[in-house]
Amino acid sequence: MADIRSLSRRMHGLTIRKNAHPDMRKLRREAGEASLHGNKFWRSSCLTMDYLKKHPLKKGARVLDLGCGWGLGGIYCAKAFDAEVTALDADKSVFPFAEYHAELNKVEITTWQCRYEKVTQKELANFDAVIGTDICFWDKLEAPLYNLTRRALRAGVGRVMLVDPGRSPFRSLAQRAEEKLDAQYFEWQTSRPMKASGCIMLAGE
Repeated sequence: MADIRSLSRRMHGLTIRKNAHPDMRKLRREAGEASLHGNKFWRSSCLTMDYLKKHPLKKGARVLDLGCGWGLGGIYCAKAFDAEVTALDADKSVFPFAEYHAELNKVEITTWQCRYEKVTQKELANFDAVIGTDICFWDKLEAPLYNLTRRALRAGVGRVMLVDPGRSPFRSLAQRAEEKLDAQYFEWQTSRPMKASGCIMLAGE
């Protein structure tokens, strides 16, 4: 039987449970399996945290974490920048995992069940930054995320940051945003606390 201490990882000041941790297994039994891939830790979260550590948000920023899954990007923002975080996902079964990790790391988040295309420009005006990690994994997600990015910029959101390991739908999204929304699109990698590489799309800065 694994040492319980080996079933957690530390990352940029956060404690993150591994899937085999008893608490995660209990949550899966109670909440059921996530239907939109929000069911585990995604390595691209390392890239999100690493970039934000080097390019921090303002203290107290209002952050919308798109396709939050376990909510780790938003939880990092809450921990590192005292951000006011809203964790959005279309699949409400991920929220117990996000809320668990928020409590574990002694921060608070608000959850919001909604699809990308339903988030209005008026609602986006309530945020200073929009982040999303590993959320453009199907071709059909490219258009909703591009349109959401455009609405966010029109609403005055200061930073839209999407991070991905480099799948083709994400690259198409990022290239389109680079051409039409004056976004930046670049490779990013880190070796600590674990090795990860991918792409970042940054708009509004």
